[in-house]
Amino acid sequence: CSDAVALASAYDSVKRMGEQFFSDAGVFLERFVDQARHVEVQIFGDGTGRVAALGERDCSLQRRNQKVVEETPAPNLPQATRERLHAAAVQLGESVKYRSAGTVEFIYDAARDDFYFLEVNTRLQVEHPVTEMVTGLDLIECMLRVAACDALDWAALNRAPQGAAIEVRIYAEDPLKNFQPSPGVLTDVHFPDDVRVDGWVSTGSEVSAFYDPMIAKLIVHAGTRAEAIAKLQKALGETRLHGIASNLDYLRQVVADERFAEGEVWTRLLDSFTFKASVIEVVEPGTYSSVQDYPGRLGYWDIGVPPSGPMDDFAFRLANRIVGNHAEAAGLEFTLQGPTLRFHSDALIALTGADCPATLDDAPVAYWQPVAVKAGQLLKLGRAVSGCRTYLAVRNGLDVPLYLGSRSTFALGQFGGHAGRTLRTADMLAISQPELAACTTPAPIAPPQAAHPSLIPSYGSTWNIGVLYGPHGAPDFFTAEAIEEFFAAEWEVHYNSNRLGVRLSGPKPSWARADGGEAGLHPSNVHDCEYAIGSINFTGDFPVILTKDGPSLGGFVCPVTIAKAELWKVGQVKPGDKLRFHPIGFQQAQSLEQAQLGSIEALAAISAVTLPAPSLQPDTTVSATVLAELPAEGS
Repeated sequence: CSDAVALASAYDSVKRMGEQFFSDAGVFLERFVDQARHVEVQIFGDGTGRVAALGERDCSLQRRNQKVVEETPAPNLPQATRERLHAAAVQLGESVKYRSAGTVEFIYDAARDDFYFLEVNTRLQVEHPVTEMVTGLDLIECMLRVAACDALDWAALNRAPQGAAIEVRIYAEDPLKNFQPSPGVLTDVHFPDDVRVDGWVSTGSEVSAFYDPMIAKLIVHAGTRAEAIAKLQKALGETRLHGIASNLDYLRQVVADERFAEGEVWTRLLDSFTFKASVIEVVEPGTYSSVQDYPGRLGYWDIGVPPSGPMDDFAFRLANRIVGNHAEAAGLEFTLQGPTLRFHSDALIALTGADCPATLDDAPVAYWQPVAVKAGQLLKLGRAVSGCRTYLAVRNGLDVPLYLGSRSTFALGQFGGHAGRTLRTADMLAISQPELAACTTPAPIAPPQAAHPSLIPSYGSTWNIGVLYGPHGAPDFFTAEAIEEFFAAEWEVHYNSNRLGVRLSGPKPSWARADGGEAGLHPSNVHDCEYAIGSINFTGDFPVILTKDGPSLGGFVCPVTIAKAELWKVGQVKPGDKLRFHPIGFQQAQSLEQAQLGSIEALAAISAVTLPAPSLQPDTTVSATVLAELPAEGS
């Protein structure tokens, strides 16, 4: 063993001295070999002069001399040439009594059917798994055995490779930014179960900026090369990587290239390869811009997780309907100041909601109708002229992972949407590709269609909003005069308003209680209860409309709750706007909701049935907000 170690050390020194020469020689050869291929032979030796060739690998698909796709056996390689390659590699290994695994690399000239020595790598290669797949060997085990001076299984080492294997390298790098590394947190990672994956990442893994950006290798094996390619395409289509940019889509397109399918590959092929990225680049993020979906994250309100979703779900749903999307598709919400977005693929979009002047390559863009966008075009939105929030839907929806059943961003909780936050400059937002198995967004369900003008809301500065009386009212919490004053008052939207709640300025209420009872808190603080979205919550003497990212539990009084069909208006109010509330009954609220659903489906206004306003006076119970009274039992 000591002699072998000394020999390996000496050879390593020679190798280091010759590395630059061999590298320069390879570049020299490639300049004079048209469409040169990079073919290497895996060898294994025991240090006594016995060496085996374990097949060859074609590593021609490279980017900046970095291998991207590797496969074995090399396609379109004459059998006689294959045998000469193996023999040359073995002869070289035998001449130095090579020990352990190594790779002898060659430049192959397909036109002349000849090859030239490039270098020897005295280590295991990144692409060694494809050799393991066709030989059935564990090269790491073989290396450990020879290091321990154990006998090698030469019958297995000399066994002919079976089938074809292909490997692709998955990198955390952005193909649209000259493949620069893209560190960050992976919010969703999924690999198929029926292929080999060598990697270290899973959902929640953080990719550092301090190391090589390769995060996984995906390897397939099949009986023939055609079957292996089909298996690889399927595996890539089922793979999901969200949260940061990666070369996943780039790999999908490379292995789908006809030249790769035919085995017509060479080391400079990818220099002329055109990658078509199905993404939207955030040039400027605008104000509090985020990914949302409808109806949001339902079912977790009782444990403190709000539904999130679009503040103006009416405008949001209309945007999806205009481009023909499924109702579950994710889109974008912008607040007051819109973003600047660059489209890297053709797309069909719709803008709805607050009127932000929008241009596409400086040409005005119309709202409430489908708009075709060409790859490379720049969409720029300005400051809202009327209303507060603007929405953008893109046909097929945005490709972001589901988190607790929703794609909506909950920025305070740092989850959902794109990387669990609002948008930033240089973010890349992937557009869903329904043809991929990895896509979790349902495909579009209708052709694009503009909204009828009768459906387009008018966003002013004064709002009249229908509410349901309750759950807390007079005389249990407020005086009757306080309720009358609430409905008579004109409330002003406070500047301290956001997706958690819309704060209102107005008259101070008169309370029916002197204190909060045994809890010793403010009179409005009653007991822990689960709020509804749209509840007008008196936190002390200030009313706050609880909105999509607001708190779900607490002990503050809610005298009224905004009807679901009226809640969209809250998403469009801005500081300084004036609000008035008017009571409506349950049946009226239902009628409004059904009319709204019908309008979205028809893309035209449908009127609700008008019903009389409900009485706010007690009927058979102590308060109009109390549906039933039961006698106390025991304690």
